[in-house]
Amino acid sequence: MNERWYIIINPRAGSGKTMSAWMPAERLLKRSSIDFVSSYTEYRGHATELAQKAAKTGYRHILAVGGDGTLHEVFRGIMLFCDAKGVSPSEFYLGVAPIGSGNDWIKSTGVPHDTTEVIGLIAQNSYGKMDVVRMLHSDGKVSYMANIGGVGFDSHVCERVNWQKEMGRRSTMIYLRGLMYTLSHIHPLKLKVSVDDNEVFNGECYSIALGNGKYSGGVMCQVPKARIDDGVVDIMIVPILPVSRMVKEVPKLLTGSLDDNDPVIFAQGKTIAIAPLDENSEDIFEADGEIEGTLPLIVKVGDEQINVLMG
Repeated sequence: MNERWYIIINPRAGSGKTMSAWMPAERLLKRSSIDFVSSYTEYRGHATELAQKAAKTGYRHILAVGGDGTLHEVFRGIMLFCDAKGVSPSEFYLGVAPIGSGNDWIKSTGVPHDTTEVIGLIAQNSYGKMDVVRMLHSDGKVSYMANIGGVGFDSHVCERVNWQKEMGRRSTMIYLRGLMYTLSHIHPLKLKVSVDDNEVFNGECYSIALGNGKYSGGVMCQVPKARIDDGVVDIMIVPILPVSRMVKEVPKLLTGSLDDNDPVIFAQGKTIAIAPLDENSEDIFEADGEIEGTLPLIVKVGDEQINVLMG
C-alpha cells in the first residue's frame, strides 16, 4: 500500500485562517522528507469524497487539516470505503492538523494545536488506536462517530451551532450561545434506552450524550470516563429536571465533574439502542457535531480499531 500521506485541507476552517496556519507545517513536511500529496475541499461533504477516493487509490495514511467537522468527514470517507470493500480499518492511519472553531477530538488524543508539532508526531510515527463506532439508522443507513454523538438537548445545541456557522459566526462563544439558547427552548423526549440488551432508561429525558471521546462544544465534558480505545461507548442520560436545576448543573458539565451522585444516568456498553416512545420524540441525533438523522438509533462498537495520530 501507498505510504505517502494524503492530506485533505479545508480552506474555510478556522474562520478562513487555514493557509496561514498550515503553510509552515507544509514546509516542515518537505524539509522532513515526508512524502505527501494535498487536496483542498470545495464544498460540504467533499472531504468524505476525497478520503474515499484516496482509499480506493491505495492511500492508507490520511491527514485532515481543519476542525472536528473535517475530521468527521474524512473518517466517514475511510469507513465507507472499508465497509464497501471489506477492508479492515486497521490498515489506515488517520491524523488531524487542528485548524477550526471546534477541536475537541484532539483533547482525547493529545495532539497539539500547533500544526508544526503535528508534523513532528508524524515523523516520530506516534500512533495509538481508536475504536470504530457505527450508528445504525432505522432505514439501513450507517453513520460513523469518532468523538461525540447525542440526542435531544445535545443534538439541538449542535443544530444551533451549525446554524450560527452558516450565518458566518466563528468563535468558541458560539457553543455557549447555542447551549444557552437551547436551554431556554428545551422540551422533553419520551425514550427507551437499552445498553447491551439491558434497559437502563424508560421515560422522559432532556438529553442523551454518546461518547467515544469525552469532550465536546469546546469546553464540555459530558462523558468524563470515555476513552477512544476501551471497546465501549459511554452514555449519559439527563432525565427531566427543573430548568433552574439544569442551569445549576451546567458548570459540572463544563468541567467534567458530573458523576453518579448527580441526577444523571451513566452507562457503558458495546451496543446502545435508543427508541422513541411516541411520534413527538422521533428527534434528531448528531455525530461529531453533524446532524445525521432521526430516531430510532442503534450505536455499536465492535473489535475493529483504526490507527490514529497521538501525542
